[in-house]
Amino acid sequence: MSDRYSHSSLIKFSSALFEATGLAPERAEVMASVFLEADLLGFTTHGMNRVASNLDWLQRGESRMSGEPEVLADRANLFNWDANFLPGPWVVSRAIEQCIERVASRGIVCATIRRSQHIACLAAYCPRIVEAGYLALITCSTPNENTVCAHGGIEPVFSANPIAFVAPAPEYPILFDISMCITAGGYVSRAHREGNRLPGKFLKDSHGEITDDPSVFFADPPGSILPIGGESHGYKGYALSLMTEILSMALGGYGRANDSIVDDGEANSVYIQMIDPAAFGPVEHFMQQAQAIKTLCENSHSKPGDDPVRVPGQRAWQRRQDQLENGVELYPTIMQDLKPWAEKLGVEMPDKMSGTSPD
Repeated sequence: MSDRYSHSSLIKFSSALFEATGLAPERAEVMASVFLEADLLGFTTHGMNRVASNLDWLQRGESRMSGEPEVLADRANLFNWDANFLPGPWVVSRAIEQCIERVASRGIVCATIRRSQHIACLAAYCPRIVEAGYLALITCSTPNENTVCAHGGIEPVFSANPIAFVAPAPEYPILFDISMCITAGGYVSRAHREGNRLPGKFLKDSHGEITDDPSVFFADPPGSILPIGGESHGYKGYALSLMTEILSMALGGYGRANDSIVDDGEANSVYIQMIDPAAFGPVEHFMQQAQAIKTLCENSHSKPGDDPVRVPGQRAWQRRQDQLENGVELYPTIMQDLKPWAEKLGVEMPDKMSGTSPD
């Protein structure tokens, strides 16, 4: 049986780690909550798995401990911020707060953020939004990152550029968080670390050969991840990569055209769009239509022996409810990576819940 921890113990533990680096308590708790939310939903590469790197950035001064984002533009229904390397989960959570405050009176609110330190899992911001009754589209890109090739090319051009979408619906929300490449860089790194091959030929080496060997991604010169659609239909992912970089970098006015991005590390450019369905008509009409779409999918027949059709968000929401009630199951390497930080910062490791495996 895998190790499980109570939600409250993991929040307390992660918050204490961030506070011990010098982050203010209220900001530390926001950081802890965002990372753990990703694990609740099943996004294990961008949940507490990213706590260690964020602690390192804070200690090295690559993330700002304090201060507020600079407001570059604000027209009530849209705003543009320069985060100047504030911690990503904290500054994006602030932007989400602003959007929620404004959307009920504006109907649709958009925001861009430049130079936010890495914002981790986009899906982690969605529960708060959908529980307030709103839809949202969130995407981000990394100006200083080149890991995904253009369709037909052999050099890495784009960052992974995830898109998250959430919409309220009866029983569980429609929710997804997908990168514009065929697999996430976190899974490539995990496979390389564990000495495994990838489950498919998702990479292209520097000579243009398609492979499932994660080591080509770390070679010199490096290989690249294929766009969504792979070798045959990657032009679709290529187009979506362009779209996400236009929304996050071009609208925000900062990205690949700026020479200073060479010093930006993993800092993100972010685009957020939030929609109030009540601005378009009665919410019950929206919910009826959302449920009808879900029902068509749920009732769609699958091949005998195959799993039934699932709606995006169904499994993640069920996993979230289960882990809130029965404890959070963490990927095994997460606590291994955090134990040295706990010892270094003098923070006590959280206790496992009874019934989980011993050390």
